[in-house]
Amino acid sequence: MTMYVIRERMFRLGEDFDIADDAGQPVLHVDGKALDLHNRLILRDAAGRHVGQVHRKLVALRPTYEITIDGKDVAEVRRHLFTAFGERFTIDVQGAGDMEISGDLLSHEFTIGRDGQTVAAVSKRWLTAATSYTVEVAPGEDDLLILASVLALDLAIDAEHQ
Repeated sequence: MTMYVIRERMFRLGEDFDIADDAGQPVLHVDGKALDLHNRLILRDAAGRHVGQVHRKLVALRPTYEITIDGKDVAEVRRHLFTAFGERFTIDVQGAGDMEISGDLLSHEFTIGRDGQTVAAVSKRWLTAATSYTVEVAPGEDDLLILASVLALDLAIDAEHQ
């Protein structure tokens, strides 16, 4: 599995933060657009190139976040309206099998699975200066799609608790 660390800066302007590999090398910079109705996050690679974005779909029956990679809409992260056991989200991937997010979403201890197989595991741990998440992605999976999906889920949870 490939591991990434998402470290949020405590005093950030416009919700900017970085995603690093397990060696601490920056992989993605996430640029949050302040005062944006769409809760938009712009994803840039280590060289600063725009590689994707996550944004809230304004006209939807349930909280929905669209993921665009290389200019193409590739997935939507949707909250289930009614579930018996807490909050549940689905990642609807265009042209591929959909993924389910399950676990303790509020504590950020959850997995992402497809067809009964775990494709990623997310764990949140509290450090003294900042909050960080680890995201472990299974071999052969689209790392950028998984990372963008975790960010979309984080936006959805933040929106519900504001």
